[in-house]
Amino acid sequence: MRVPMTTSGAAKLRAELHELKAVARPRITAAIAEARSHGDLKENAEYHAAREQQSFAEGRIADIESKLANAQIIDVTTLAASDKVVFGSTVSLSDEDSGEESRYQIVGEDEADIKERKISFSSPIARALIGKSVGDVVEVRTPGGLKSYEIIAVSYI
Repeated sequence: MRVPMTTSGAAKLRAELHELKAVARPRITAAIAEARSHGDLKENAEYHAAREQQSFAEGRIADIESKLANAQIIDVTTLAASDKVVFGSTVSLSDEDSGEESRYQIVGEDEADIKERKISFSSPIARALIGKSVGDVVEVRTPGGLKSYEIIAVSYI
């Protein structure tokens, strides 16, 4: 199954993969060799810690490679500009009750980071927004109850 991902999300994963393969893997291998040289492996905490780090790094490498292999990478800058909300678009919203404005980019699940104002396409708010246009009002069921937002702008950056 192909999983949507933005080009910036794919670039971040590729950078992390490079870091793991080029920096972390050799460092961990050297730590294992150093710990091995200290003798008895049964009671060697450094050896076991290094092996645990190796296991984590190799698991993360496999995870990233799998995600990239199954990704459908979407370059939002090549999308035809419109006022319709689609995967990768950045949406400006106005809370119907408070008038407070917010802005989110709809991204893949692995890219979602609320601090960076990036929400997963599978989140309730993104599902409510996708397919709608500027001027539309969407209702989203949140833990605090039903919220209404007006879409005030859509951009593809």
